[in-house]
Amino acid sequence: MMKVSYIADFLKEEFVGKEVEILGWIYRMRDMKDKVFFVIRDSTGIIQAVIRKDKVSERVWNDAVRMQIEGSLKIKGILRKDERAPSGYEIEVTDLEVVDYGQPFPLKGGESLETIQRYRYLWVRTRWFTSVLKIKHSLLKNLREWFIKDGWYEVHPPILVGNACEETTTLFEVNYFGDKAYLSQSAQLYLEALIYSLEKVFSLTPSFRAEKSRTRRHLHEYWHFEIEAAWMRLEDLIKVTEEALKYSIEKTIEERKSDFEILEKNTGRKIEELKGFVEKPWKVVKYEDGIKILQKKGLNIKYGDDLGADEERELAMEFDVPIFLTNYPRKVKAFYMYEAGDGTVKNFDLLAPEGYGEIIGGSEREWRYEVLESKIKEWGLDKLKVKIGDEEINAYEWYLDLRKYGSVPHSGWGLGLERFTMWVCKLEHVRDTLPFPRLREGWLYP
Repeated sequence: MMKVSYIADFLKEEFVGKEVEILGWIYRMRDMKDKVFFVIRDSTGIIQAVIRKDKVSERVWNDAVRMQIEGSLKIKGILRKDERAPSGYEIEVTDLEVVDYGQPFPLKGGESLETIQRYRYLWVRTRWFTSVLKIKHSLLKNLREWFIKDGWYEVHPPILVGNACEETTTLFEVNYFGDKAYLSQSAQLYLEALIYSLEKVFSLTPSFRAEKSRTRRHLHEYWHFEIEAAWMRLEDLIKVTEEALKYSIEKTIEERKSDFEILEKNTGRKIEELKGFVEKPWKVVKYEDGIKILQKKGLNIKYGDDLGADEERELAMEFDVPIFLTNYPRKVKAFYMYEAGDGTVKNFDLLAPEGYGEIIGGSEREWRYEVLESKIKEWGLDKLKVKIGDEEINAYEWYLDLRKYGSVPHSGWGLGLERFTMWVCKLEHVRDTLPFPRLREGWLYP
């Protein structure tokens, strides 16, 4: 196996004038008859390489002029400083070993969405998309890091489930050895079971929603970072949320400066904007006050209406930081949310600024047995049955049982990792946060 040395390892003064060796792919190339310029990329960055016809063997020269964009190779040469080169450094090639010459690459830049989807398995090599994936990696890593440092445990709930967490109409149904099962919408109900032993838990799982929305923020399969904690009230949950997300963003800025520089040229995201979101306190706005703001802006909405993507976007545009929109009417929120006694529930939606809307939905959970039992009946969920052996029981019996044996106040939330990434990277569409997004109509290839 070839020893791999990364481009980023050599972009240092200490290697100038020394021989270096790298493996990579040709990102750009220019043939100038007596010399060939390659811009070579690997997972860590890019570097310019020059092959001069009069300085290399005939074999090396013939191989160089045969190479195609995205061809793969190993090069050896002397590192020079060159301010004109993309990274400020250049390799003067002395030897070249072809791994694969490559074929004419089908993507030249500026392709239509249909063409990108047709060749998405190749499009994922795009430098700015590579930067998005690195930023997403860091956001998740740093979220995990914050929760682990704060004493939370990562757990692994199932994806195949027997009942809905929220809307039963948005479930993907699957055949489970002849029985009806579903792809999970959320790990929440299972996380609630685990707080009675671990107290503070989090998980990362894929979630699936069969709703027919086609907005720029909707996916049918996405990665769901969820938390649940015993004894926690809404105020505590809001505090945890702000601290964890600010930590994740701040550390990601430190780790991914070069990737944000690439993004600034492609999406317009500036590091200074993100720093502003981290440095300022986030706002808490009650639902009823949010409705008044929207009405003043001329939107046709009244108290009791749920907020859609357009309303969330308009409301978020009024603030220069994320806002916690709290205390929604009980009728527009899920059955498991704790009732405040005034017709509202103790919940929040975290709306990202710049028009990005909801990235987290959280609440105190209804921990009182009688109240939860009544709401399950009110929502018609008592009619959903599952078979345990020969016995048919209510699908939510186990969830109600959690309230029988030492129930405690508790809270939690779910963060859509792709929506979080979309906002941080200032992307136009959530599909560009995933290599192979699952959307409606033709998005199952590859």
